[in-house]
Amino acid sequence: MNYFELYHLPLSFQPDRSLVKKKFYELSKRYHPDFYVNESDEKQAEILELSTMNNKAYQVLSDPLKCIEYVLSLNNMLADGDKYVLPQDFLMEMMEVNEALMEMEFDHDELKLADLTAQIDAMELALFDELKSATDEFNTKLEKDSESILLRIKDIWYRQKYLLRIREGLNKFKV
Repeated sequence: MNYFELYHLPLSFQPDRSLVKKKFYELSKRYHPDFYVNESDEKQAEILELSTMNNKAYQVLSDPLKCIEYVLSLNNMLADGDKYVLPQDFLMEMMEVNEALMEMEFDHDELKLADLTAQIDAMELALFDELKSATDEFNTKLEKDSESILLRIKDIWYRQKYLLRIREGLNKFKV
């Protein structure tokens, strides 16, 4: 059973947050282990498993990035050890950013740091807009179009992950 089935929600990159929260609390009450202390060990283990699944479902479905990763995984778009190849133009752009970061290690310049931060901010915003558009499209898709949309979302997700690492590198220079 996947998290959407557990919560009786349609598969979506943007599940209704209020429904997710409502289902979490509802299932938290239903599957609270304290209510099953007089049950068999087998029943207690089952309830503990359901309670754990409920907690994990809430963590995933209430976090937009985790939810994207989860939906992509459910659709067999991500695999352990996946060696996804980012687009060449994106990699070239990131090479310039990485070179600028390396220069900052030897010659810290607040103006360059501000410019680089603004550049990354703009990239993240553009990716966010692209992701929003693609996930909205997926949520209203026709079945035959879903794979191409999922591939676009996968590409955006990997680029976002890359930018997150760049952001972490930038944050080292902030005082």
